[in-house]
Amino acid sequence: MAGELRDNRGRGDAEWGLPAIHPEGRKFGIAAVGIALMFLVIFDWELIGWPLLALAGGVFAFFRDPERVVPQDDHLIVSPADGQISLIAKVPPPTELQGSDGDGGQGLGTEPVTRISIFMSVFDVHINRSPVAGTVRRIVYIPGAFMNADLDKASDENERQHILVERSDGTRIGFTQIAGLVARRIVPFIKPGDIVAAGQRVGLIRFGSRVDVYLPAGTEPKVLLGQRVIAGETVLAEIGQQGLLEGVSQ
Repeated sequence: MAGELRDNRGRGDAEWGLPAIHPEGRKFGIAAVGIALMFLVIFDWELIGWPLLALAGGVFAFFRDPERVVPQDDHLIVSPADGQISLIAKVPPPTELQGSDGDGGQGLGTEPVTRISIFMSVFDVHINRSPVAGTVRRIVYIPGAFMNADLDKASDENERQHILVERSDGTRIGFTQIAGLVARRIVPFIKPGDIVAAGQRVGLIRFGSRVDVYLPAGTEPKVLLGQRVIAGETVLAEIGQQGLLEGVSQ
């Protein structure tokens, strides 16, 4: 994976810097700045111009694309999204990811697996990342509604995009980008057949949404309901590891 190697023995450099703005959001931010300046400079309407300028800053912040330090361990499943763990449940995989793709590629099957749902507010980074390294075997876009992404039924009724990644050992991980109340577009950066690294950027969802991750059989979460996670950094699970974890909010 590209980037500087760092470890838990202190090797590597760490420095702070302003996050980049993803190209997908620059056009929105520049347009907002242009409109704000029009009201400020041409019309001298400060009551409208300054709030619009603040809004432009919010647009740039929404599309920020910070660097992440991704754990390099083949057994780890990292979070594909920034946000809060809003649901953890045993459910069958999405129908679109269950069976064969018609070209011999296998799906996730029909048996219930653990689904981890990550809710992203408008204040979170909305660049999504691959939870594992492997080959993108399937991408399925489903039009749908735009209800609150925090609801359980949003997994089946909202506009969404399913992605299936197959690791080199044949283990398949599915995850789903789900549009929410405000989100109106899911933007992919990948296509079937692409080889991705763990933590690699794979797409974004505009303006508030959710990502579901379907863990392989025999694997349980290493995160707790209500926990905050960081895309590409927080370990959601370790393949083949099970056990009950408990936490106390404080």
